[in-house]
Amino acid sequence: MDNKELIRQALEARERAYVPYSKYKVGAALLTKEGKVYQGCNIENAAYTPTNCAERTAFFKAVSEGERAFEAIAIVGGYEGAPSDFAYPCGVCRQVMMEFCNPKKFRVITAISEDNYLEKTLEEMLPHGFGPENL
Repeated sequence: MDNKELIRQALEARERAYVPYSKYKVGAALLTKEGKVYQGCNIENAAYTPTNCAERTAFFKAVSEGERAFEAIAIVGGYEGAPSDFAYPCGVCRQVMMEFCNPKKFRVITAISEDNYLEKTLEEMLPHGFGPENL
């Protein structure tokens, strides 16, 4: 699957975000090694700490279905309307990625649109990350 299609699916997921407090909608599309895509959106909560990011929603959906091998994730975010800036994964989401992905190979795509995106490896996003191999 190409980056544009993955970004399209992240944009679609963003429309389902539940953000009554921040109004900041995020969508993610997680690509498995087998080519399946799991979408996620951010889901806010009045108590704040139970809030879940789009990236973790996608990962937890995939892992709960038995997936363990991932290739890439596309992330889009912003206030009402089309995204106007790049939305990067928070530290907690980066740590979840470290748990399941090879940091040298896993691609993190942050996008404003299908044609305007940046791609980095997880290692570039989280240098000196701590993962299962560090135990």
